[in-house]
Amino acid sequence: MDPKNIWITFPELLIWFPLVAGLVAFMIRNQKKVKAWAIISSFITLAISVTSLIYADASKYFYYNNVSYYWLQYIGSNFSIGLDGMGHLLTALTALLFPVIFIATNKTNYKYSNVFYGLMLLTQSGMMGVFAAMDVLVFYIFWELAVIPIYFLCSRWGGKRRIQATFKFFVYTFAGSLLMLIGILYVYMHTAGTDYASHSFSMNAFYAALLSAKEQNLVFWLFFIAFAIKMPVFPFHTWQPDTYEQAPASATMVLSGIMVKMGVFAVIRWILPIFPEAVNKFDNIVIGLSVIGMLYASLIAIKQDDLKRFVAYSSIAHIGLMCAAIFTKSETSLQGVMVQMFNHGINIIGMWIVVDLLEKNAGTRKISELGGVAHKAPVLTIFLVIIALANIALPLTNAFVGEFMMFAGLFKFNMVFAAVALVCIILAAVYTLNMVQKVFYGEANTITEKMLDISFNQKLVLAVLVVFIFLFGVYPQPVFELTKETISALLVRIK
Repeated sequence: MDPKNIWITFPELLIWFPLVAGLVAFMIRNQKKVKAWAIISSFITLAISVTSLIYADASKYFYYNNVSYYWLQYIGSNFSIGLDGMGHLLTALTALLFPVIFIATNKTNYKYSNVFYGLMLLTQSGMMGVFAAMDVLVFYIFWELAVIPIYFLCSRWGGKRRIQATFKFFVYTFAGSLLMLIGILYVYMHTAGTDYASHSFSMNAFYAALLSAKEQNLVFWLFFIAFAIKMPVFPFHTWQPDTYEQAPASATMVLSGIMVKMGVFAVIRWILPIFPEAVNKFDNIVIGLSVIGMLYASLIAIKQDDLKRFVAYSSIAHIGLMCAAIFTKSETSLQGVMVQMFNHGINIIGMWIVVDLLEKNAGTRKISELGGVAHKAPVLTIFLVIIALANIALPLTNAFVGEFMMFAGLFKFNMVFAAVALVCIILAAVYTLNMVQKVFYGEANTITEKMLDISFNQKLVLAVLVVFIFLFGVYPQPVFELTKETISALLVRIK
């Protein structure tokens, strides 16, 4: 295919369309119209993403998925964006979950709704840019652009303690971004340049940077801490439960379902290929921190009475397993991480939707104040049980495949780490099934007696998620096929 015949590529569309849609949303003052616009535009973005998957074969359609424009060429930075298998996977997840979020929360009315939906769409654009960036400076800019709208969403439409929570969120993310910027500039000074500049910000230049083992060991932590905060990984996680608890439901879903994947993605995209010697030196430390975080989060989740904090700590445990699996550096575990990034997004969004519906119907998120919901909302109960079983990786659900592969890689790397991580799987079953029993079964009380079952729109979005739970639980091969070349290319660089 002659690149001159291609006037716009898929990564451009995935970034610029939600950006323009968000700017248009700011100008729509009518609440119903701006909600409709957000849903319609998110479906258009989903259609673009689905179409891009049809053209994902790089050997045939390279120019559909990659583009580079002259930008800051005198400092060695071009506006280079592209989609490999991992990029396709995560942009597809982002495109899929936004219409799900908008429809699931459609009955929620926000003051200044045009600003709210505009910021949501700008967040989507920023995350698309992170997953498509092939230049480190471009990556850093989109990394920041994705976070800024979320900060305003949480601080403006959050709960009673939103100011304290968002301040903590800002401090953590700002500190991490500053460390990453220092690391980026250091590696940049060790890259080979172009005709216009002495050094380069291109991904390939960073991969080929001339760093000694000592330099890798130092700069590794500048990048890793920034990404560990985003995931988050113990002990950089303390902002997450407070932010999830205080953020509006839609923003919490974006943070938990998609934005945490930015950290997982960044470790795979940037840390493993740039700092292979440091990765080999610190793999036990990182895996140890991840496993400790899994155990800590699982034990805390057992004692939680607030459903939002319960799901938040559950998410920390799952992300910890992904981080540990990455640093085993095995093909099996890395492929498991790819599968699990997508599946965790599906499952955790389902959990947040159920929590949001419970809070709106019952007026409380306290597990101790709920009970007998199954008598009043049987359809919601069915969906919750399926999503909860997927969350604990029951066979034939989507999470089982990814977690099995990650545990296989972790077991091969170190049996002690694997044994502790397996304890967390048992704990996950304990706290999840305990929550289901207390909230949905038993006798209805004065709070849950007045509850109604979910609406058609809510049934529809939960049904879509359940379809993906069983589809990728039975047949995960499409994800394997999509990401196998990305894994192969990565393994060549780190071994």
